[in-house]
Amino acid sequence: MAELVARTGRHQQRYEHGYRLIAGCVPFRYRDGDDCGDSSAKIVEVLMINSTGGPGLLFPKGGWENDETVEEAAVREAIEEAGVRGDLMDFLGYYEFRSKTLQDECSPEGLCKAAMFALFVKEELESWPEQSTRKRSWLAVSEALGSCRHAWMRDALQCFCKWHEECHGGSGLH
Repeated sequence: MAELVARTGRHQQRYEHGYRLIAGCVPFRYRDGDDCGDSSAKIVEVLMINSTGGPGLLFPKGGWENDETVEEAAVREAIEEAGVRGDLMDFLGYYEFRSKTLQDECSPEGLCKAAMFALFVKEELESWPEQSTRKRSWLAVSEALGSCRHAWMRDALQCFCKWHEECHGGSGLH
């Protein structure tokens, strides 16, 4: 199997109206919920990764590049940062934020616009490009809401909850 390598640099980075364009996802899975006596219940868990820049947890996300679709970028970031593969389900929305670390000549104020998707995880890789700096954590949605490093990621998670409720009857969201 070929070794996976993370993309680096900004030479292919997409920008729009002063915003750096970002793609990311809320990776999720189902766990059997037998703690309430109902072994048929499924609990939704979301995957978060540690931030390399401080406390709190993040969803996988990164720059959307010129040679890929936004969906391809979201899937790539899930592999690079979190070491997971799966099915990209639905678009959750755009989230604007300001990055103190991503300021450059195309976005001097560090403005970013993230397209976020729901990703149903089917495979956790044993090795992935950023595993030396990233730790994965599967969390119940309620725990994840309190662990988000950024308010915009909490908003994306709340949108994921609404999406899941509409598509799956809300079962398993705790």
